Amino acid sequence: MTNFAAERDAMVQRQIESRGIRDPSILEAFRAVPREDFLSQEYRDLAYGDHPLPIEAGQTISQPYIVALMIKAADIKCGDRVLEVGAGSGYAAAVISRIAGEVIAIERQSELVAIARERMRRLGYDNVRIVEADGTRGWQPDAPYDAILAAASGSHVPPQWVEQLADGGRIVMPVGEPNWVQKLIKVTKGPAGKLIHEELGAVRFVPLIGEEGWSDG
Repeated sequence: MTNFAAERDAMVQRQIESRGIRDPSILEAFRAVPREDFLSQEYRDLAYGDHPLPIEAGQTISQPYIVALMIKAADIKCGDRVLEVGAGSGYAAAVISRIAGEVIAIERQSELVAIARERMRRLGYDNVRIVEADGTRGWQPDAPYDAILAAASGSHVPPQWVEQLADGGRIVMPVGEPNWVQKLIKVTKGPAGKLIHEELGAVRFVPLIGEEGWSDG
């Protein structure tokens, strides 16, 4: 039988801490969340590999290091309200919830919404709410957000996200063409609403689908 707790500890050390992400709150969040419980049975034994994995509805669960990198870039703190676009399996939202005060995770796929909601209930992540909507439009009812993270790549930063961001808030998202290498960027809402852009490196994500994203098919 796989010793998931030991594999989880090894993953945190080898894939996250050894690559320079040493914030204790981030490391502890990854140690606290059982990634295997966010995968179907056939992929559970691969839960702590250094790679993305398939999930339901033809989507993927991101590589642990990339999730950690985005959380670090977003500078998420205790008490923050965070919007995650592209909830998928719910794994990243669960990790974020161990740091932030509240997580609103948007997912457009009904199948994934139902699965992620069940996981949150079963695992006790009561500060995570999964909503079914077009994530490219953000989620106005709970705005403003201290941070917005996107698990899919768009052509631009949706203007609704900027509007729903608190002063000093951060957006972390990949930008670029589907099925190609993209850029991970950080956008900070500075004084008087001025946007400060940073590039964080090359990544590959599924396309961001929706009104302010790519068309579906």
